[in-house]
Amino acid sequence: MPGGSALFPPVERLRGTLPLPADKSISHRAAIIGSICDAPVEIRNFLGSDDTAATLAAIEACGVKVERLEQGRLVLLGAGLRGLKFPKTAIDARNSGTTMRLLPGVLAGQDGCFLLDGDASLRRRPMDRIVAPLKLMGVDIEALGRGFAPLRVCGGRVRAIDYNLPVASAQVKSAVLLAGLYGDGPTIVREPSACRDHTEIMLAAAGARVEKQGLVTRIYPAERLRLKAVDVPADFSSAAFFIVAATIIPGSEVVLPAVGVNPTRTGLLDIMEEMGADITRKPAPRAGGEPVNDLHVSAARLKGVKVPGEISGRVIDELPLVALAGAFAKGETIVSGAGELQLKESDRIRGIVDNLAGIGVDIEAFPGGFIVRGAAGRRPRGGKFKSLGDHRLAMLGAVAGAASRGGVSVQGFDCVSVSYPHFREGLMGLMN
Repeated sequence: MPGGSALFPPVERLRGTLPLPADKSISHRAAIIGSICDAPVEIRNFLGSDDTAATLAAIEACGVKVERLEQGRLVLLGAGLRGLKFPKTAIDARNSGTTMRLLPGVLAGQDGCFLLDGDASLRRRPMDRIVAPLKLMGVDIEALGRGFAPLRVCGGRVRAIDYNLPVASAQVKSAVLLAGLYGDGPTIVREPSACRDHTEIMLAAAGARVEKQGLVTRIYPAERLRLKAVDVPADFSSAAFFIVAATIIPGSEVVLPAVGVNPTRTGLLDIMEEMGADITRKPAPRAGGEPVNDLHVSAARLKGVKVPGEISGRVIDELPLVALAGAFAKGETIVSGAGELQLKESDRIRGIVDNLAGIGVDIEAFPGGFIVRGAAGRRPRGGKFKSLGDHRLAMLGAVAGAASRGGVSVQGFDCVSVSYPHFREGLMGLMN
């Protein structure tokens, strides 16, 4: 588990414009889809983080050449649709669940057997959710850790299926759609509720035949992929921390430029606006086929809301922040149907509840969710926060500290390098 503690004292207000890191989900997909293109792919504004570095190392291990240029620019020399080579040693996904769950989709159509492994934290995250549908597609895949990593994937013939996702998971959906590129007919994926669709957008841009109607996506076998230059927008999940911070800290006014606002990702905006947040969206040029906005956020008084399970796929990574916003609202904020939080880098429901209760927030867990009884703008006292090796809990603790009366010491803060290595500098830059 990453070490290092960091103290985040209370701040009077946040002011300024903050450029944000590139979108992690889109960066992962650009690398993975680019690896099976048959022409060079330039990726601009690729996120530099531990997780995305794991994906680049993984595709390089499979024979893809990656030219690292200045300022987040990469050029991938892809191996073609079926040209990835199996390395002699295991592919190390490190702590990246996206790498571990998406890559088997493309490995399903390759020649040879591949072994994927990760760190101790990743080995505790369930893999049967991708193993089950890929087995239905005829893929020789096994979770060697009794449902957990390591994963062994032997490529070959892939059978098209019509698959109902048991939970709204973009990672599972993506694994099935990527494998569908190699199928013997159209593969259909049906979602129980909307989850992020970056994979579908990028595959279509690369020339794959993708049809989407509501919660049903159909992908057809491909002969080749060619992806033009990819511009990665700023990451909404990173923006989310500053959206909530600027809302709950009185006197704050923050501008977050060029943020990706794919509607499958922006459930937090809908929730915050329902709570009474002051957020202005100004359209900016699209990036990589994705909608982009400049977001202007000012402090506001909030009211409690009920967050049902149907929206969880659009807000799953931001639900910890909903809990913190609820602490400043008038009335109760209730989040339900969020059992997926317990299967992230940590049991996030337990982490959210234990940590926020420890700094003075009135919050309790129930199966698949939690309830927060707001203090109508009164700041929590502060104290200690345990990251549990989870980057989103670490950043939640930092925002909670800035919004508290006495500050918060975040234990294990170094784990933010997974997605946002310069988060602390960004937050401090708004404290002027």
